Amino acid sequence: MVLKLYNTLTRKKEVFKPIKKGQVGMYSCGPTVYWYQHIGNLKAYIFADILKRTLEFDGYKVKHVINITDVGHLTSDADEGEDKMEKEAAKEGKTAKEIADYYFKLFFEDLKKLNIKEPDTWCKATEHIKEQIALIKKLEDKGYTYRTEDGIYFDTAKFKDYGKLARLNISGLKAGKRIEMKNKKNKTDFALWKFSDVPGKRQQEWDSPWGLGFPGWHIECSAMSMKYLGEHFDIHTGGVDHIPIHHTNEIAQSEAATGKKFVNCWMHENFLTFKGEKVSKSKGGLFTLTELQEKGFEPLAYRYFILTGSYRQPIDFSLEILEGSKNAYERLKNIISDFGDDESINKEYLKKFEEAINDDLNTPEALAVLWKFVRDKDAEGKIKTIEKMDSVLGLKLFEKEKIEIPEEVKKLAEERENARKEKNWKKADELREKIKKQGFEILDTKEGWEIKKG
Repeated sequence: MVLKLYNTLTRKKEVFKPIKKGQVGMYSCGPTVYWYQHIGNLKAYIFADILKRTLEFDGYKVKHVINITDVGHLTSDADEGEDKMEKEAAKEGKTAKEIADYYFKLFFEDLKKLNIKEPDTWCKATEHIKEQIALIKKLEDKGYTYRTEDGIYFDTAKFKDYGKLARLNISGLKAGKRIEMKNKKNKTDFALWKFSDVPGKRQQEWDSPWGLGFPGWHIECSAMSMKYLGEHFDIHTGGVDHIPIHHTNEIAQSEAATGKKFVNCWMHENFLTFKGEKVSKSKGGLFTLTELQEKGFEPLAYRYFILTGSYRQPIDFSLEILEGSKNAYERLKNIISDFGDDESINKEYLKKFEEAINDDLNTPEALAVLWKFVRDKDAEGKIKTIEKMDSVLGLKLFEKEKIEIPEEVKKLAEERENARKEKNWKKADELREKIKKQGFEILDTKEGWEIKKG
């Protein structure tokens, strides 16, 4: 089966060809761990997880790396403002490390709830300062850097193809008063190393050949991805908001340093929106996963909702839309739970599923194939075939949910059972409806009654 992926660099779907046969090096931009990750942030990791599972489904051995930004990400992408980690540490009266550890722990728990596979490597920016300094030094030796009053900058005018990922129109950007440019030569130039304003004031600062300071946000990803995946690797993922600045700068500094192509395939997921606008932390976010759980939505219902849309298109969120996905997901699990043992594989439906998922991760079509399959009364091999499909979808379709049944519902079920024994069918039906209104369904089996979520 041929896998086709949309490459942002070329703006088209391409047949995926790994650098090394049977192996894939994949890097995903990770979180800046200064605050809670909202459900819009988590969408990016569901996308990367589907990509990874698809590659594994196709027989590739995937080496996956996700970074943790715990220093250097300023409140503005234009190398201005406060360091997000330092700002939050001061606000909460904690160390930057305590902030990073706390919010990473919450993020990690969210990934587990969403059944997202762990990467082979988690890499923290603060633990790779040596590699970042070495990369900046390499760029300096090749003549790509210059010094300003506040840091060491990359001279984008010296990199021939700067902006090729975002297809930026650079013309007209070079003019401007030097004071507005803050001593930058070009508006697109970016910081590789920032000097500490007041030495000793920051919690996180390091000695370097250029003075006491901290790394720029962009250099972190280049240094860490190349350490674990090599100077040239297969796939880099992230959000569409990373295209014009962060990923554009990653390409420039990496390829300037090595003289090689940095990444073969760049893949970007689009925003989660609410009433047509991007969900973001700067606007207060929308919900965290825990907050959705408190409203009665299990995390895998949210995962199901994300899979109903293309990763490349915005997907609009509301609690009403999520309620529909929750109901569909629970209905799917209920149908599947009634299937008997069957060790065969349904090649016809599995092929259709493969065609969908290998067509640039077409999860809406893959779900449509799954639904058609479960509703096909004549189709054989359902258990094993759905297991294979779910190895990609990651919905835990065969895992029985631990249901906390309220005492009131249990009491109603016992009353109904007594009514049935007395052959009072009318009362039994009335009690069934009462149970249904409580959000549960009662099933009669040979062994007795069983309660499921409605």
